[in-house]
Amino acid sequence: MRPDTASLPDASIAELRALLDRREVSSVEATRAYLDHIGAVDGAVRAYLQVTEDVALQQAAEADARLAAGETGPVLGVPMALKDLISTEGIETTCGSRILRGYRPPYDATTYARLRKGGAVLLGKLNMDEFAMGSSNENSAFGITANPWDLSTVPGGSSGGSAAAVAAREAAFTLGSDTGGSVRQPAALCGVVGVKPTYGRVSRFGLIAFASSLDQIGPFTRTVEDSALVLSLIAGHDPLDSTSVPLAVPDYASALGGDLRGLRVGVPDEYFVEGIEPGVEGAVRAAIEQLESLGAQAVRVSLPSTGYALATYYIIAPSEASSNLARYDGVKYGYRSPEGEDLIETYLRTRDEGFGPEVKRRIMIGTYALSSGYYDAYYLKAQKVRTLIKAEFDRVFEQCDVIAAPTSPSVAFKLGSRTADPLSMYLSDVLTIPPSMAGIPAINVPCGFSDGLPVGLQLICKAFDEATMLRVAHAYERSTEWHLRRPPLLISVAGS
Repeated sequence: MRPDTASLPDASIAELRALLDRREVSSVEATRAYLDHIGAVDGAVRAYLQVTEDVALQQAAEADARLAAGETGPVLGVPMALKDLISTEGIETTCGSRILRGYRPPYDATTYARLRKGGAVLLGKLNMDEFAMGSSNENSAFGITANPWDLSTVPGGSSGGSAAAVAAREAAFTLGSDTGGSVRQPAALCGVVGVKPTYGRVSRFGLIAFASSLDQIGPFTRTVEDSALVLSLIAGHDPLDSTSVPLAVPDYASALGGDLRGLRVGVPDEYFVEGIEPGVEGAVRAAIEQLESLGAQAVRVSLPSTGYALATYYIIAPSEASSNLARYDGVKYGYRSPEGEDLIETYLRTRDEGFGPEVKRRIMIGTYALSSGYYDAYYLKAQKVRTLIKAEFDRVFEQCDVIAAPTSPSVAFKLGSRTADPLSMYLSDVLTIPPSMAGIPAINVPCGFSDGLPVGLQLICKAFDEATMLRVAHAYERSTEWHLRRPPLLISVAGS
């Protein structure tokens, strides 16, 4: 019996792949179902900056031809979407910024190229905080994305469009980028799975840079199994990225399963402090108890430099951003001010008109930290603290196999409630920044609700041990039903 195509956006990657392999549905039919669903809900969510309908249907037809020839694969024929800082040849890639409006990359990012080789279908490009600088998706030059669970709240950032699209069933999976929490935090606020791989595990080639020593591409999915499938495909050494590590990539999906007996779960004191919403702390502590019921042993641990991570990040990341964003001068690509009377005035006007307030703020912070007389006092000292943070994680992983903590200190907050207070906004990432500074993998898994909004459990592992992280996350997910909940938006659309 053929499934109702209107229900296909509710299928996981694994479920959709089974339907495709059995020829119960075609990739063109699945893609058309997603495009119709985007048309029904994205006017409210606004996750997409552009929907590439013609490209998607052509790629779906190509996938169907490969399926007819007997080919198979984890994402063959599966509709997906990309955060708008992942380069796509000939398809506009704006980074959520006016300064890159109209820019069409001459090449594909390695991650997109690998997905295309695997037969994935591109539905479009997703909204984001400008140049990935933000925690709420309110810094985009092209409008604000809403959280599908409550359209008056933020989806998180900077990959807010990527998280919201998966939560609203507007793509089977998406890719985002995580510099200080930009995959995990929006995944927590939107109630989906989000993975930040180890730094160097996934190629950064074709990722428009924010902070090069921190940026990593990672997947958003509805289930942990789906994240394992996508990560296995996009991970691996890339000679085009000098920071890509030449290590073999495990078959993450095959590593799922089994119980957690004997596994040690570290619970860091510093991640349960004043400022964490009671509903968030309660849900995460209940999740840790659930891991114990599955055979794991909870171990109290300490990461004393956690309190310095936020300040350290907001020196290192803006410093790298001020260098990376120096290339946007209106000469070779992107926006150019028409008012400049000479070269210098063209530079100044282009950058003033092209960049938004938050990007300007971080460029100024970074330029100051790198300036003569302040480099040693700020940037060099921050790098030394970063080394201490990494060393503390290394010591803690001698006591435990995985760390469990909240992903975000709060559930999704109201649109506009923190835009006038940058420090309050920066504190949204206080729990995701330390693993980013250490370059280690972390995942968000839905673990409950507070005030009707999703809460996320963050699981952190040692470098290149994504297999253990995914196995623990999968065991927890299988023992609960939080990931099966649907946003009210979808219920209202289904009833209409």
